[in-house]
Amino acid sequence: MPPVVNVTGGLVRGTSRDGVDAFLGLPYAAPAVGADRYRLPQPVVPWEGERDGSVHGPAAAQTAYPSPMDQFLPSSVAPGDDYLNVSVWAPSDGGGDLPVMVWIHGGAFVRGANRLDTYDGSAFARDGVVLVSINYRLGAPGFAVLEGAPTNLGLRDQVAALEWVRDNVAGFGGNPADVTIFGESAGGMSVATLMSSPAAAGLFQRAIIQSGSGAAVCSLEDARRVGVELATILGVPATAEAFAALDPAAVAAAQGALSLAVQSDPDPQRWGASVLRGGLGIMSLFPVVDGDLVPDVPAARIAAGSAAGVPLLIGTTAEEMRLFLVPTGVAASITEPALPFLAQRYGWPAGAVETYAANRPAAPAGDVAAAVLTDAGFRAPSAQLATAQRGAGSSVHVYEFGWQTPTADLGACHALELPFVFDTLGEDALMAGTSAPQALAEEMHRAWVDFARSGDPGWPAWAPDEPVVMAFGAPSQVAGWPRQDELALWG
Repeated sequence: MPPVVNVTGGLVRGTSRDGVDAFLGLPYAAPAVGADRYRLPQPVVPWEGERDGSVHGPAAAQTAYPSPMDQFLPSSVAPGDDYLNVSVWAPSDGGGDLPVMVWIHGGAFVRGANRLDTYDGSAFARDGVVLVSINYRLGAPGFAVLEGAPTNLGLRDQVAALEWVRDNVAGFGGNPADVTIFGESAGGMSVATLMSSPAAAGLFQRAIIQSGSGAAVCSLEDARRVGVELATILGVPATAEAFAALDPAAVAAAQGALSLAVQSDPDPQRWGASVLRGGLGIMSLFPVVDGDLVPDVPAARIAAGSAAGVPLLIGTTAEEMRLFLVPTGVAASITEPALPFLAQRYGWPAGAVETYAANRPAAPAGDVAAAVLTDAGFRAPSAQLATAQRGAGSSVHVYEFGWQTPTADLGACHALELPFVFDTLGEDALMAGTSAPQALAEEMHRAWVDFARSGDPGWPAWAPDEPVVMAFGAPSQVAGWPRQDELALWG
């Protein structure tokens, strides 16, 4: 007999396979469509009988990745009304009080969904964890500052999903008082922001940040500028009422034009310094410091103790920015004489060009720039967040993922670690390829499971005076900070 669970809204019928029960596409809020697309998440609409939980639900409105990124990142385009949904994987015979992990996907706050094969939670359930993967509002509905709309609706959706987990996860065998939130890229940034938000306090007990930071926010004033720019592209006023009347697909398409404008003209006078800084020159719609859900820059709140007592696992890939610079041809276009110009334009610390180039004497200038930008956008902010959380008295464990894919000279690039964490290498051949080491996936996946169980992933805790890092590779090893001289440049 298929498994049936009673959740907020009614009964849901899942599927069972190889000792894992899956319940897909369960709404945690009412459909956010029409005018409700720019309003607070509303209570789930009850249904009669047993709701089918055998297929994934729709995703928030978005466009597919453009070429050449579509060769490496799968599309999540799946329109529909019930996109505020979660999917749950649980052991068929796991009993109760199991640890719970809640996954928050990435995608620069404009793309992504819980439906991707890479995020299949079966391996976590196989290993005794209840895995919940959430969708949330993206792009303008989730993060634009518009007249008549609450701020940070995408984050408010995440909080609503965590409240759903608190109220319902026991029905799947999970312990609502033993929750680990984890996410990558925009999902990792979301985790850091939730660690800083009063609205999320008490809804989770541990946190994992993959390739994220506590600095991915912009000011309210600068976010309003971005909203006006987007409204201009769409030819409407920057109001919730005007945006709600538009086809969501048209808004998603306009977001692409907005991102290109930010990337091609990174002028702080036009966009505001906090948009360029918090968005890494890549994102244009992302969380805003609103004095409410996000009272301040998350890293500052965390340093002040907003997530005191929450064990943190945090890390990056070794070559994050190669995903963004190599396939697009940007890396190949950078010459050695251009490096000092880039250093001045983007505010690299003194000595950065010399130090990074000296450590890579045979590398072309584009590879040097990719290494600097990796540390600027990911590794240094992660180190600063680790310092903040450790300073607040919490345990911190740090990792770096260094296995290099043979695909398209991407190296150890952004998002490469995902099928290793989920132990889904067989589902992801876009970046990792078909020869990726399964033993490394088992090792990394086990570390995430162990952290969710105990707060200890299996290597010594990190501290500023003892910066122990697990370097995942083939083989993996515990070491001090890799490339310490480079990291030290960023303070």
